[in-house]
Amino acid sequence: MRRSGAPMGVMLDTVGKVIAKYLQKEVPGYEPFTPSDPERLRDLMEPGDVLLVEGNSRISGIIKYLTQSTWSHAALYVGPVAGAVEPDGEPHVLVEAYIGEGVTTAPLSKYFSYHTRICRPVGLSYEDRTTVCRYAINRVGFGYDTKNILDLMRYLIPLPLPQRWRRRMISLGSGDPTKIICSALIAQAFGAVRYPILPKITQAASRQAKEEILHIRDSSLYMPRDFDISPYFEIVKPTIVRGFDYTALHWADTTKPSPEVTGELDPFPEGIFATPDSTLVPSIETLTDQAPAHEAA
Repeated sequence: MRRSGAPMGVMLDTVGKVIAKYLQKEVPGYEPFTPSDPERLRDLMEPGDVLLVEGNSRISGIIKYLTQSTWSHAALYVGPVAGAVEPDGEPHVLVEAYIGEGVTTAPLSKYFSYHTRICRPVGLSYEDRTTVCRYAINRVGFGYDTKNILDLMRYLIPLPLPQRWRRRMISLGSGDPTKIICSALIAQAFGAVRYPILPKITQAASRQAKEEILHIRDSSLYMPRDFDISPYFEIVKPTIVRGFDYTALHWADTTKPSPEVTGELDPFPEGIFATPDSTLVPSIETLTDQAPAHEAA
């Protein structure tokens, strides 16, 4: 008599969802050091941009530890998604793989209260940009990879690990192509148009010259921070791009520039430059006049 593995799979998936629900709970007391500027962020985002997020859930803290990075989550900006809006009418413009929910869409306002960073692919054509966004949108509804219960359980007891093992630890999973994590989803989307993130590079020597050969990494090996350190993505900071004037800032400890800055106060003691023709080296005549009498004789 053959036993079906379906009941065991259902049980593991159920337990995995319970653990995922625990891991996605937010840790109280989070306050971003540099929160996003909602209006500037909304005006600056373009389809194909990767939005990195400093999360504050339990799983976010673990991911930040394993990756030694500020960023624990990544979402792809695709522009307004047809039929996906908030009750107040705000359109969903992000596609993300979120633990416990799977691949979903979200409004940009979801991350207004978090520390974020925009990573923009450089030189990506309009056609390829559209393909990247369409790839992600077509995967909305896929599940988050929670089936490998051992992978989720190991997050509950984070142990000190050598740095070389941390990336592999995050990459473990069920291997089900319909189960995706956040960075893997975006990596697959850019891989569809052969746009590099952090490819492996080998040198192919020939008689003429050395040539760099790029190899795409397994999408499960990517982390949110990889878009930040990639040489092929531009870091876009809304505060700087829209114009930044440090002199227009209002500081809490002063209401106006100090007199030294405005020129109302001379920083040098009076009389220090009273004789502009004077020199620091005394003349021969001065030395002669000041010489002792016995030397003059």
